Amino acid sequence: MKIAIGSDHAGYELRKVIVQHLQSKGLEVIDVGTYKPESTHYPIYAQIVGKAVTSGEADFGILICGTGIGIGISANKVPGIRAASVSDTYSARMARAHNNANVLAMGARVVGAGLATDIVDAWLAQDFEGGRHQIRVDLISQIGAGEDITDLAQ
Repeated sequence: MKIAIGSDHAGYELRKVIVQHLQSKGLEVIDVGTYKPESTHYPIYAQIVGKAVTSGEADFGILICGTGIGIGISANKVPGIRAASVSDTYSARMARAHNNANVLAMGARVVGAGLATDIVDAWLAQDFEGGRHQIRVDLISQIGAGEDITDLAQ
């Protein structure tokens, strides 16, 4: 499994911890930075990781900023990305099981290193359940493609 990971300055230290954690598990990591703690802009790293995932260069992506929110929103602008911003292991598992999230976003100012590694492990260990959830993931893709699905409302 190959994981692309990126962060802004707020996620700089936690990204290094996660990279080491992934490598210790024998996973291949594509670390796209930032490589310095000086202020930078999270949308840049969200797009780099998103493109790595959608191109097939990476199987999954992990993004870290201060809250996980801005970088997750940015990643979701990349067509084909389903980024979930999470701060607990249950949400991480459900992001994969029900939403087939291909990018995990976390906030370094929200979760500590121990919880972050647990979140990553829970997310990577969970498989997508498919079934009724696939229908919903397909609808998300339709919205992303600019289709109007509002006529499906009951």
